[in-house]
Amino acid sequence: MATHSPNLECRMYESRYPEVDMAVMIQVKNIADMGAYVSLLEYNNIEGMILFSELSRRRIRSVSSLIKVGRIEPVMVLRVDKEKGYIDLSKRRVSEEDIQACEERYNKSKLVHSIMRHVAETLGIDLEELYVNIGWPLYRKYGHAFEAFKIMVNDPDSVLDPLTREVKETGPDGQEVTKVVPAVSEEIKEALIRNIRRRMTPQPLKIRADIEMKCFQFDGVLHIKDAMRKAEAAGNADCPVKIKLVAPPLYVLTTQTLDKDQGISILTQAIAACTEAIEAQKGKLVVKEPPRAVSERDDKLLTEHMLKLRNANEEISGDEDSEEEDTGLGDADVENAVGIME
Repeated sequence: MATHSPNLECRMYESRYPEVDMAVMIQVKNIADMGAYVSLLEYNNIEGMILFSELSRRRIRSVSSLIKVGRIEPVMVLRVDKEKGYIDLSKRRVSEEDIQACEERYNKSKLVHSIMRHVAETLGIDLEELYVNIGWPLYRKYGHAFEAFKIMVNDPDSVLDPLTREVKETGPDGQEVTKVVPAVSEEIKEALIRNIRRRMTPQPLKIRADIEMKCFQFDGVLHIKDAMRKAEAAGNADCPVKIKLVAPPLYVLTTQTLDKDQGISILTQAIAACTEAIEAQKGKLVVKEPPRAVSERDDKLLTEHMLKLRNANEEISGDEDSEEEDTGLGDADVENAVGIME
C-alpha cells in the first residue's frame, strides 16, 4: 500500500477531451460578458464555455432564465482546441435524445467513479492508476465499466482475472525486461468487490403518465376523488400507484418498480380504472402522455412547473377568501385533490 497522499482527481474516461458533436454533462461556474464558463464533470472539471448565442434557438430575453450558476445539464461539444485547452459548447444544439443518452451515461459513470474513488482513497493509491489498470480497460471491453461492474456483483473473477498490466524489471544480466502480471492485486480486488456489491443494488425506475380529467356534474369533485382512488387501487406492493394534481385538469400518475414493463402495464391498468370510474359519472379523461420511464431531469422539471403554478395561484388568490380560488393547485394527494366544476 502506498504511503504518499493519493491523488484522487481524475477524469472518468480514457480520452482527456470529449469528441466534437458529443453531449457532455456540465456545471455552470460563472456568467461573463460573452457567455457562461462551465466545468465538464466527466473530464475532471476542465473548463468550457457556452456563448450566449448558443443558449437558445429563440431570441434571448433573459439570460438568467436559460442558464444559472450551479446548474448541471447536458450540452453539445462544438469545438475542442487540445493545444490551448479551449472547449466551445452549445445548449441550443442538444436534442432531447442527446439529453437522455447523456444523462444515462453520466449517471452510470458517476457511480463507477464514486466506487473507484472510494477504493483509491481507502487503499491510499492514485485514482488514475486505478483507472489505467482497471477502469479504462473495462470501458474498452464492455462499452462501459458500469456493465462490467454489474457482472462483478455475482461473478467478479470472470471480469477481473483476465486484466493484466506490463511491468519493467531488471533481469539477471542487467538488461531491462517487460513482464505481464495481473492488473489487480488481491487487496484491490477485495476492496473493489466489496464496494461494488454494496453500491450496485438494483435501482427502481420511475414510471409516469400525464392525464386530463374533468367532471362537470353535481358532486364532480367527489367523483374525481373516487376515480383517483380507483387508479391507486390498481397498484400493488411491487408497483404502488400514486396520482397527484398538477393544475386542473392535469394530473400525473406515477409508480416505482425494478421492472419497466410491469410498471408501464400497472399504470395502463390504473388509467383504465380511472377512466371507467369517471366516465360512469359522465366525466372525461384524456391521456396526454402515456406511461413511460422518466429521468431525474423530468422529475425536476415537473416539480418546477408545479411550484410555478402554486406561486401563480397564491398571487392571484392572495386577497381572496373564496374556496374556489384555493382549491385545485399544488402537490395534492387523493384526499385533498379536486377537479374543475362549472
